[in-house]
Amino acid sequence: MSTPSRPPRAARTRSAFGAAFLSLVFPGLGHAYAGAWGRGLGFAALPVLVLAALAGVALHGDRYAFVALFASPNVLSNILIVNVLVFLYRAAAAVDAWYVARFLNAADRSGDGRLGRARVALNPLSVAGLAAVVLVMAGAHLAVWRYDTLALSVVNCLNPDTADASCNSSTANATPNPSDVVPGGSGLGSGVPGLATDTPLPTPIGTAAGSAVAATLPPWDGTSRLNILLVGSDQRTGNETVFNTDTMIVVSIDPKTKQVAMLQLPRDTAGVPVPAVAQSVWGSTYNAKINSWFAANQNLSIWPGKTPTARGFAALKSILGNLFGITIQYYVKVDFSGFVQAVDTLGGVNVNVQIPVAEDDFPLTDQIKTRVYIPAGPQEMDGQQALIYVRSRHGSNDFDRGHRQQRLILSMKDELDPQAVFQNLTGLVAALQHTFQTDIPVNDTQTMGQLLQLASQIDTKSIRSYVFSPPYFATDMYPLTGGKDGRVLINAPHVQAAVKQAFSISPSLLALRDTLSGEAAQVWVQDGKNGMGLAGNNAQYLDYFGIDASAPTALAPQTPQTTTITVYNGAESRLSATIKYLENLYHVTATMAANPSVKADIVIVIGRDGRSLAIPSVG
Repeated sequence: MSTPSRPPRAARTRSAFGAAFLSLVFPGLGHAYAGAWGRGLGFAALPVLVLAALAGVALHGDRYAFVALFASPNVLSNILIVNVLVFLYRAAAAVDAWYVARFLNAADRSGDGRLGRARVALNPLSVAGLAAVVLVMAGAHLAVWRYDTLALSVVNCLNPDTADASCNSSTANATPNPSDVVPGGSGLGSGVPGLATDTPLPTPIGTAAGSAVAATLPPWDGTSRLNILLVGSDQRTGNETVFNTDTMIVVSIDPKTKQVAMLQLPRDTAGVPVPAVAQSVWGSTYNAKINSWFAANQNLSIWPGKTPTARGFAALKSILGNLFGITIQYYVKVDFSGFVQAVDTLGGVNVNVQIPVAEDDFPLTDQIKTRVYIPAGPQEMDGQQALIYVRSRHGSNDFDRGHRQQRLILSMKDELDPQAVFQNLTGLVAALQHTFQTDIPVNDTQTMGQLLQLASQIDTKSIRSYVFSPPYFATDMYPLTGGKDGRVLINAPHVQAAVKQAFSISPSLLALRDTLSGEAAQVWVQDGKNGMGLAGNNAQYLDYFGIDASAPTALAPQTPQTTTITVYNGAESRLSATIKYLENLYHVTATMAANPSVKADIVIVIGRDGRSLAIPSVG
């Protein structure tokens, strides 16, 4: 009895382009599609094992340390090599899958060789499809290469002690041309703020005792209070080391409570206690303005560091840490020119201006001055406008400027969403590559992981803000010397007590801040027509307690006998806690009104009974 013959297998007609395209998705898929399962598993095995290992590390290891790996220069350099190898592997898989699909199709048509040798004819469209797949694959790997080299260009230039020669571009710190026009949406003048005039550096009164270099501060241990010095400088074109540190803010973080305090020393502060290691050079106190301390110490061997910049920042961390009674582990420095570019790259920053900024002689350059004006209320600022906002001081004082600088930092924090950063990554790198420096150890994955974890947990709603200004924290010498001395003499014991108690805020105050900030009321505080000029003071007080308050320059048409509170356009339905707080503060009952032209939720008019409100010195 004869065995019936099986019907011949239908010839395969798998698309070679389809096989190559599936290999673009994942190596081995194209082979499986073509019917070469064993070959497909062979190509898929290696990437599957690598991805499984990475997933295991990411899921079961310290994910913050895992993310921190990608800030390490060594890891970023290795990624460049791995990226090339991965591309070659994927390209080989795609080409092999394309060839296998064509070969198997031809083999079926030849009856597995019974009808003659399988002939694989080239199809121009198929070849073009393969080329397109490889080009798309190459484009993806070029993107990885581009972003990896961008990251390398930043991290390699971060620390002045380890930066390579390419970081010392003389054009990177160029100040914008004064002829550039500032958009006038906020009433600003034209031009770009120039740099402060040069002032002679103080002369040391002695020499360093011995040649021993001060010990480098140990890195943050992950459990103690973390203190990072933020420095804004007026670094000049072609001068990489000599500049004034006009903005000095120490961000202090309690890792246990995740609370943050911002401690700012005004640039004109004098009489700051000198650390013991430098007293043989400067005496017991530094009697020049503190913003010159960096430049005056950068060439002294008593400070650690291989470069003048590193030594200058070591000296600055030491004297501020000595004043505040804390250890400042790291610093972050941004030049004003890079700040302008970064804000513009992110598309601007929205700042709620509490008190209008007005100045008739704002310095565009050392020789050119102009009038600038920024009204109160929410303002969308570009980089140049934001720089004017944080630098202007002749219309108010250096202490008000300190509050504005801290307000802008918090406003920029809100603008830094991951999508905006990624979309503008190239511009941000160009802005910060030569104007951003830090000694945070990006190559130490453990420390970087701890920093990233802490950053994700801090409570940004209850940030405490301190500007150590007169009369409590310092004595203003300007009026005492007939306008010839712009210094303020620091009261070190008062400063140290405030820093020590910075996180001793009561739970009830924290709860009140959370409640009031959660309602997000927009509040205007106005002086009456013949008022006492207290609107700005009251707005700052309310802001301390979590209320978004500003003080527009427009005066109320009348000066009421007692302060009035008016709630507009039905806002009372969502602002019950804010209204109750304001009624208790001013001892009045709020009234309701409807007026679509009023953009604020609540308008407070300071009456003849108005008073200056003092923000608590602690918390």
